[in-house]
Amino acid sequence: MTHRPFLRYPHKCLRSAADPVDAVTDDTRAIWDEMIEAMDAMPGVGLAAPQLGIMQRLAVVDASDERGKAVRMANPEILHRSIEFRDHEEASPNLPGVSAVISRPRAVTVRFLNEDGAEQEQDFVGIWATSVQHQIDHLNGRMYFDNLSKVKRDMLIKKARKLAR
Repeated sequence: MTHRPFLRYPHKCLRSAADPVDAVTDDTRAIWDEMIEAMDAMPGVGLAAPQLGIMQRLAVVDASDERGKAVRMANPEILHRSIEFRDHEEASPNLPGVSAVISRPRAVTVRFLNEDGAEQEQDFVGIWATSVQHQIDHLNGRMYFDNLSKVKRDMLIKKARKLAR
């Protein structure tokens, strides 16, 4: 199976909120499978459907060392955030060649529909929490660099454009 190409920033899908998922179906599961293949090919620790141009609130996260432990989420929403923050270097295949250190809550509790279509709550810590928050940003039409100051964000985008030439 091959996956769709990653959209390139500033594609409008990357700046638009994704549509909620009404129910988890076989089509939903097929999209998750495609997303996991794309995530593993990067390699990355998470992916949101809009990054492939699929405007549904679907995300996958796998920060395990051995891989194959992807958490599949539909309509993920953060219920609780830790007061302690953690810095991590983040990047995106939608704006290749650049990255930035972003500070996010160290732990989050997320509610989502799992692959069986059941509502589930799960705690994520460390790199897992960073990735989940990064994916939820994508589902809301935001990218990691939106967390930077305007000056740093503009410099990052300018550098990425230069690399793309």
